[in-house]
Amino acid sequence: MSHKIMAINAGSSSLKFQLLAMPQGTAICQGLIERIGMVNAQVTIKTTTQKWQETLPMADHREAVALLLEKLIDYQIINALTDITGVGHRVAHGGESFKDSALITDETLAQIEHLAELAPLHNPVNVIGIKVFRQLLPNTPSVAVFDTAFHQTLDEPAYIYPLPWRYYARAWYSSLRIPRHQPQICQCDAGRKAGGSAQRATHCVLSSRQRSRSLCYQRGLSVNTSMGFTPQSGVMMGTRSGDIDPSILPWIAQREGKTPQQLNHLLNNESGLLGGLRNIQ
Repeated sequence: MSHKIMAINAGSSSLKFQLLAMPQGTAICQGLIERIGMVNAQVTIKTTTQKWQETLPMADHREAVALLLEKLIDYQIINALTDITGVGHRVAHGGESFKDSALITDETLAQIEHLAELAPLHNPVNVIGIKVFRQLLPNTPSVAVFDTAFHQTLDEPAYIYPLPWRYYARAWYSSLRIPRHQPQICQCDAGRKAGGSAQRATHCVLSSRQRSRSLCYQRGLSVNTSMGFTPQSGVMMGTRSGDIDPSILPWIAQREGKTPQQLNHLLNNESGLLGGLRNIQ
C-alpha cells in the first residue's frame, strides 16, 4: 500500500517541500516558496509533467503552509488533505536529547522551541511550520529530523570549548528538565550520504538561498564540523559573520550601547556577505 509523505524544510525566508510516494520514495511533486515576508514571494510547484509558478504577497510561514496545501488540492496533486499520511520536518537544532529523528508531540515541540536561542534563524520557523501542519492536519503524525543528530558522534575534544567548565556543567544540570545544549552543530546533514563507509571526506554545503555555509569532516561518522555552539560559528555566510575576534563584540557594545539581543541580531541578520555589500554601498 502506497502512502503520501510530505517532507518540509522551513528556512528563515523560504519553505522547501517534497511530496513522496512511500515506501517507494518516488517524488510526486516538489517545490519552493521563497521571499516569505515580502510582497513578491514566489511559489514554484512542479511534478514530472507540469510546473506552476506564481508571485504574490506573503506575510509569513503560516500563509506559506496554508497556500501550499491549498495548491496541492487545486492542482489535483492530492484529492484531500487526508491523503497526506505523514509529515517530516527538518529542524536545525535538537540539543543532546535528540540523537535521531523523533515523533513530534507537545513535549518535543516545547524542547525544539527552547533550543531556538541556539539556532535563531531556523528553529523558530521550523516550529511555525510544525504548528501549522499540526493544525491543518491534526490526525497526521509529524516527525522532526534534526541536523544535530548526525553530529552526536563527535568526541569531547571536538565540542567542548576552552571556557570555564561550569558553563557546560550548568547546561548538563538543566538537561534534567530540558535538552542539554550541544556545543557543536552543523546546518547540513550532507555527511549522511557517506552511508557509514570508512572513507575520509570533507563535505561542504554552500547555499546562498538558505544563507548557510558549512563544512563537515568525517570518517564514516561525523568527527568535526565548522559550526559551533550555534550555526553562527564557522565560515562566513549570507547574513551571518561566521568566526570573528570575540573582542569585537564588547568593543561594539561599548561604543554603540547595544544589548546582547541587538548584538545577536547584528551577527545573524546584518553581517556576512550582506554586511559586505552594505559597506560597498
